[in-house]
Amino acid sequence: MSETPTKTLQYRFDGPDDAPVLILGPSLGTTWHMWDRQVPELAREWRVLRFDLPGHGGAPAHPANSVDALASRLLKVLDELGVVRFGYAGCALGGAIGMELALRHPQRVASLALVAASPRFGTADEFRQRGVIVRSNGLAPIARTAPEQWFTPGFVANQPAITEWAVQMVRTTDPGCYIAGCEALAAFDIRAELGRIGVPTLVLVGSEDKVTGPAQARTLVAGIPDARLAVVPGASHLAPVEQPAAVTDLLVRHFDTAWQQPADGTGHIPLPLSVTAAPAALTPPVIGPVAEIAPVAQPEPAARPDSYETGLKVRREVLGDAHVDRALSAADDFSGDFQEFATRYAWGEVWTRPALDRRTRSCVALTALVAGGHLGDLAVHVRAALRNGLTPEEIKEVLMQTAVYCGLPAANSAFQIAQEVIRAETTPQE
Repeated sequence: MSETPTKTLQYRFDGPDDAPVLILGPSLGTTWHMWDRQVPELAREWRVLRFDLPGHGGAPAHPANSVDALASRLLKVLDELGVVRFGYAGCALGGAIGMELALRHPQRVASLALVAASPRFGTADEFRQRGVIVRSNGLAPIARTAPEQWFTPGFVANQPAITEWAVQMVRTTDPGCYIAGCEALAAFDIRAELGRIGVPTLVLVGSEDKVTGPAQARTLVAGIPDARLAVVPGASHLAPVEQPAAVTDLLVRHFDTAWQQPADGTGHIPLPLSVTAAPAALTPPVIGPVAEIAPVAQPEPAARPDSYETGLKVRREVLGDAHVDRALSAADDFSGDFQEFATRYAWGEVWTRPALDRRTRSCVALTALVAGGHLGDLAVHVRAALRNGLTPEEIKEVLMQTAVYCGLPAANSAFQIAQEVIRAETTPQE
């Protein structure tokens, strides 16, 4: 066993140094300790690598707001360690990282297990709203509700020590890194790409999971060509914690039988290794000194994306899916051209310009709306400002500034609107 912090990810090894590597990825708000009950058995045959998400479990607080960025950080660690090919099991956000690796770096992933995972986690609005709650109130409200999200009621009642451990895991997470994790989940959507995951995949879900339950699991199984489903009775979202023996048995059987070798003609890049002995039941390449890591092919420069599609994406991210859906569904022959104009030019051309970030653009938008007397749109942009990272205190200061330059009556009306929005958006839902 060894524990090593790095600038990119904090990780830990268990198991024989000469065994094939199996990576265990955690969910948002947890640490590598969520896999404690699986490690003793898995480490008999594999060199188990667990890692912490940024700002979790005392890991360095370097936020990463996309699944791709998290996957890239993990690959950097693996390259530094000389790990070329590996099995991967991940829970929720950890599962998303595994799917990202299988899609973008198929030659590296030997076999995949997805626990409480989904090709799209809820809606972007849900996760961005959670980020607003954390930014305004800290992680205490999220920590209080974690047990009911992660475990069945019976487990919570009978396992108070584990329940308190779960609360403390969330409470001690860095808020900025948690918010970045919410952003990563908000943007993650690989529904159209599932068919390109080309490794044997176990999709494992708790029968009582209300967060990413059996319906999402079946979507994964239907989309991934070589996938099978395992439903764990009496388990909710954190099945590895709630039903450790069942989950361990499923993982051992899956990785024992489904470790895929790259074959000639598949298009996988052979990566030379100094191979040491592996357990008789397995035949994957194992870690060792890396003679060469094949460079990743550089893609051709992409054509400039259509400004309407770009604008629609940004508009949804800033204003929320619900608001945009209402606006677009209300459009008809008379107003449809205007909606396209607003999406293409306001959101696709101006909001995407790189010189100002979204926080700054929200400050400008709030000020301009107050100055122009366009208070009908102010509530929408107060919500957008919260989603873009402004705190209630910062929004207050923007409106204080408008009182000087736009007049007290305008600022007074703006404060009334903003107060109602902030109260509604930042009050935790019990």
